[in-house]
Formats: sequence, C-alpha cells, structure tokens
Amino acid sequence: MIIKVLIAGAILGAIGLILGAALSYASKVFAVKEDERIDLIVRCLPGANCGGCGYAGCANYADAIVNDGVSISACPSCKQESIDEISRIMGVESTDAKKLVAHVRCNGGNNFANKKYDYYGIHDCAAASRLLDGFMDCKYGCLGFGNCLASCPCTAIQIVDGVAKIIEEQCIGCGACVGACPKQVITLIDPNVSVRVRCSNKDKGAQTKKSCQSGCLGCKICEKTCKHGAITVIDNVATIDYDKCTSCGECAEKCPQKILKIKN
Repeated sequence: MIIKVLIAGAILGAIGLILGAALSYASKVFAVKEDERIDLIVRCLPGANCGGCGYAGCANYADAIVNDGVSISACPSCKQESIDEISRIMGVESTDAKKLVAHVRCNGGNNFANKKYDYYGIHDCAAASRLLDGFMDCKYGCLGFGNCLASCPCTAIQIVDGVAKIIEEQCIGCGACVGACPKQVITLIDPNVSVRVRCSNKDKGAQTKKSCQSGCLGCKICEKTCKHGAITVIDNVATIDYDKCTSCGECAEKCPQKILKIKN
C-alpha cells in the first residue's frame, strides 16, 4: 500500500515538474518585452492615477507616450522638471507645463440660494439632481453633497455652507471633480488669472433674483465696464476671455451681485 502511495506521489511530482518546465519555457518564448522607457516615464509622473491625462492611470499614460506618441505634457499635475526628464527619455523637445486648477462657478449655497423643497433623499448630487433638477431654486447651482469631494485624489475640495470650495494649493488640476459634478459648475482654469466668475445661472435676471441673492443678473455692467473687451454676457451670465483680460479688477468692483471675484 505504501509503495503504491509513493509511486503515485512520484508520478504526480514528475507531472508537476514537467508542467512547470513547460510553463517556464512558454513564458520565455511568448513573453512580451516591455520598452524600458515606460518604467522610466512612470517614475517621472506624480503617481496620483487621477485620470486627468485621459488615461486610466500613470502606467497607461506612460505606455501611450511610448507606443502611441501621445503628448508628454498631457498630465495636468506634472512639474516642469518632470516634463523635461520625460522629453529627454523620449528624445523629443520639451514643452511648457500647463498648470490648471479647479474653479467652482457658484456662490449660492445656504447663505444666498433659496430652496424649492426640503430634500431627504440620498446625499448624492447626481441622485438629488434627478428630482426636479435638484432642491434649489437655481437649477444650475451647487447641491453641496460632495460628489466632487469624493472624486478628488488630493483632498483639495471642501464643502462650506453648502457649496464646494477649492483649495488651490492642493489642487493638481486633474479634472476628476469636473466629471463628477452633475451640475457642471466646476471648470479648470489657469491659477494665475485674477478675476473669476462665480455663477453658472443662465436664467434671466428677474428669475435669478428670485432664486439666489448672489446670482449673475446678466445686467452687462461688467461687459460695459471692461475696456479691453474681455467680458461678454452669454446666456445671461458673464464669461471672461482670459486672452484679453488684464486683471485690472474694474469689472469685479462694479458688479452689483459680487459674482466676479478677484483672486487674493
């Protein structure tokens, strides 16, 4: 009996060795050799895997740079020295880093915006917005449940008085919050621009005034004040052309609703 067990064990062991050798041989024969530049580029990237470059993670982006010729400056949180190093690895000319930060185009919330009903549902902006465009009178405003905060990989968002606020020093400009906001009140802007619009309301002035004490009325005072033609009221809300804006701040001073903010 013992001999039979030993023979069976030996046979199984031999089969295991043969299969192991076969798998080892197959792994070498069919191995896909990865370009070593991919690993070098991954080391240059921030490792946040935020998706701001348009790819699932830093490794996927590095692979796309090497194999698909994707731009070396697509990562919104890459510093200039990292871009310079990636360009050296790829043997191409370096480009300037384009830093962006998130900006919330809403100044309503608990202090200024009116509610049309009390909401007791799921604390989720997307869920709340499905019920009559949300519980706020302004259907364009922030709902304050923090879908953007949950999506942020670097804790650069806070909810203050029912409105999302960006901590620019921590924001890497990945754009995850932009995609997470069902109201589309978050955009990406150059952190160096001085004047920002804090409203997304496209209703006419009379309706806006009923909905929110700090909404844009589309009065065009800012548009008439700007000497450089940098502000245009489009769909009843101010829009800034930063290629023309000189950051003088006159528009913000004249705005009766104070929805134009000058960066400190």
